[in-house]
Amino acid sequence: MTTLRIVTAQINPVVGDIEGNTDKILNAVEEAVRAHNPQLILFPELVVTGYPPEDLLLRSSISHRVERALARIAKAAKETYIVVGYPRSRDQGLYNTAGVFFRGRLLHEYHKQCLPNYRVFDEKRYFKEGRESVVFDLFGVPTALSICEDIWQDGPTAAARAAGAQLMLNMSASPFHAGKQIEREALLAQRAWQGGMPIVYCNLVGGQDELVFDGASMVVSKEGELLARSPAYVEHLACVTAHWQDGSLSIDEGAVTDLKPVLDDVYETLVLGVRDYVEKNGFKGVVLGLSGGIDSGLTLAIAVDALGPERVEAVMMPFRYTASMSVEDAEEQANMLGVRYSCLSIEPMYDAFMATLADEFAGTQVDTTEQNLQARCRGVLLMAISNKKGYLVLTTGNKSEVAVGYSTLYGDMAGGFDVLKDVAKTRVFELARYRNTRSPAIPQRVIDRPPSAELAPDQKDEDNLPPYDTLDEILERYIERDESAEAIIADGFDRDTVYRVLRLVDLNEYKRRQAPIGTRITERGFGRDRRYPITQKWPIGD
Repeated sequence: MTTLRIVTAQINPVVGDIEGNTDKILNAVEEAVRAHNPQLILFPELVVTGYPPEDLLLRSSISHRVERALARIAKAAKETYIVVGYPRSRDQGLYNTAGVFFRGRLLHEYHKQCLPNYRVFDEKRYFKEGRESVVFDLFGVPTALSICEDIWQDGPTAAARAAGAQLMLNMSASPFHAGKQIEREALLAQRAWQGGMPIVYCNLVGGQDELVFDGASMVVSKEGELLARSPAYVEHLACVTAHWQDGSLSIDEGAVTDLKPVLDDVYETLVLGVRDYVEKNGFKGVVLGLSGGIDSGLTLAIAVDALGPERVEAVMMPFRYTASMSVEDAEEQANMLGVRYSCLSIEPMYDAFMATLADEFAGTQVDTTEQNLQARCRGVLLMAISNKKGYLVLTTGNKSEVAVGYSTLYGDMAGGFDVLKDVAKTRVFELARYRNTRSPAIPQRVIDRPPSAELAPDQKDEDNLPPYDTLDEILERYIERDESAEAIIADGFDRDTVYRVLRLVDLNEYKRRQAPIGTRITERGFGRDRRYPITQKWPIGD
């Protein structure tokens, strides 16, 4: 009987930092060898460049930089097989590649066969499809390679089985959306059973712009039983032991980290998205406008959990319409979380703007222009603090507002990262309540009071929008499921409300194009997922 120890090394690379990523790979190899003395270490997809590298793949220098990295990895591969992902340029084009290194040499290369080109994925823009299976001898065990999407399709596993494979290694860069881990586990179980072989699956971890990769690497038996699951949201080395005897491979059960409830997963995704965006882009900290409302309150809690209170600044910017309870609640939350807090009235700025614009506005009625001017005064203050202190401005618009344009360009949309961009308003309330179960973070009055932008006397969001329960259901059907207006109406929604909401979504594409990015938590977020033209005459709701 042959006994093998196999390590999954889910690490957090930085896109484009090939030298730094290689250092991280080699450090993980050193740690794995010291702790587990494994026969094989499996890393995630495109770990050398980080994922997704996008148009960096078109740079002429990338091949030379990757080659230097691979030479370093080969040198580190002594008596342990190292399997890493990288882009490989061949005469026929560029391939998404898995390389097997052992005893100082690159022994095998596998090219990804199934290239995803939907939702956030754009791999056919860069890569050619691989055509062949690779099955190599791992100390007697016929072992196949696959890369991410290959495991979501039948063909590559069937071809590997036909080539005699008894073990499948899958390196992935699978981004999070709510419920994704359940889908992955069901898929791996199905694929292992179909292929008649265990699967060792190593997923990327970390935030990259709007995407968050949640890790949770796994091992399943050939019967589809889950044998090991790494923790999510952290770098982690996990080891399982396999036994090869008489042409059959079995794997001992390893550590199985518990799955988290959906709200916990979503919250941790938002925290990791903020942390990595700030850290990887070199910001000293973050600053946000704290209004005393639930969106900014939840954003502040997430920022503190991501970075610590010492790197977070909250600014209350009251105006004549700001309720006293808003000022009180903002200060209470800032003190509760221990962040730097200041209160800067926008009244003098607003009055100066209105005086300057007096001739331009002569003979006109007060309308949303004056409301937008308030938001833009606040945006100017936050951006000035950002410039002076090297802080990233976090905006606080939720997905419901972003969808229908309930926000002000160059005002509350001014900033670099929108934490709640893919979080519907109803889920904002759920997350706020959830966060308070961990420790006090958001004053209860902030959660209980009706939402208001406070840009006009006694203003409430529902003066201008349908109730959020109704609005969010319509938005989910239209944005995430691509349902038509008539299909939504057929399920019992008011016709006028549906057409009004869908018209707002379509009209406000121009705003979303100018909005900051934000962490994706659904299957259809604004950004990489949904690409609609600004100038168009498509019938509303069709």
